[in-house]
Amino acid sequence: MDNENQVITDIQLNDSGKVVFAPDVIATIANLAAAEVEGVSGLGGGFADSITGIFGGKKSYTKGVRVEVGTEEVAVDLSINVKYGCKIQDVSNNVQTEVKNAIEMMTGLRVVEVNVFVQSVTFEEEKAEKPEKKKVEESRVK
Repeated sequence: MDNENQVITDIQLNDSGKVVFAPDVIATIANLAAAEVEGVSGLGGGFADSITGIFGGKKSYTKGVRVEVGTEEVAVDLSINVKYGCKIQDVSNNVQTEVKNAIEMMTGLRVVEVNVFVQSVTFEEEKAEKPEKKKVEESRVK
């Protein structure tokens, strides 16, 4: 994990105390908001995230998200996979808007930037082909 993601940010609330956010909380909010955008097939990560996913076994909600936090501001970098046939510019703009709105609404922190990196274009496999192939193979066996 990056050293900058180890820092915990806080927001002062009057004189009665403060609220503290771990960067992973902000990254999770960004991940979930981006995943809900039409045209996003998933969030990608680098090589280290791929290895962690293979051996870790549990789903990471911070995969493909890097967060830099200050005391009142946040900057987010997202790596996304876009579905083939979708307008990449529209999908990226929608991701930026949704992530910014979600973080600001849930944490009260000001989002100064949301950088979107399109890592890949994904193709949906036709689900109808698989059962037909199975039937053909079964008939050959009999």
